[in-house]
Amino acid sequence: MSRTTLDLWVGFFVVIGMAALLFLSLKVGNLASANFSESYVLKAQFDNIGGLKVRAPVKSAGVVVGRVTNIGFDTGSYRAEVTFVVDTRFQFPRDTIATILTSGLLGEQYLGLEPGGDVEMLKSGEAVQITQSAVVLEKLIGQFLFNKAAEAPAN
Repeated sequence: MSRTTLDLWVGFFVVIGMAALLFLSLKVGNLASANFSESYVLKAQFDNIGGLKVRAPVKSAGVVVGRVTNIGFDTGSYRAEVTFVVDTRFQFPRDTIATILTSGLLGEQYLGLEPGGDVEMLKSGEAVQITQSAVVLEKLIGQFLFNKAAEAPAN
């Protein structure tokens, strides 16, 4: 095998390796499937969004049905407003419940949709009315310690 052929093969494998690294980095960063071909926009307001971030998945029954596109603050109600897109293949009733959940004990947070039983479906631009805020681990630990201190017998 000549030197130029060997250099050509080495270059080929380097390019394949770089393409594989690019693909993996896009998958890890949730950028590979960030855009849905056809989608509609929904909004929801929460008292506390915890560590929810833009591009976080929107899941229903464990299936990714959309992505969070924007997080803002409503100065009128003093609540966080989350805007997200849902693929048009998935329609949700008007009484759907939006909850901020955590995958695993300390994993990333995502928006969970639990469909209701209403006959009418949500349309683009509408808001999900029933929401449940994120559970903040530090707050739970603080409440637990406060309750344990209150239960301690005085000596």
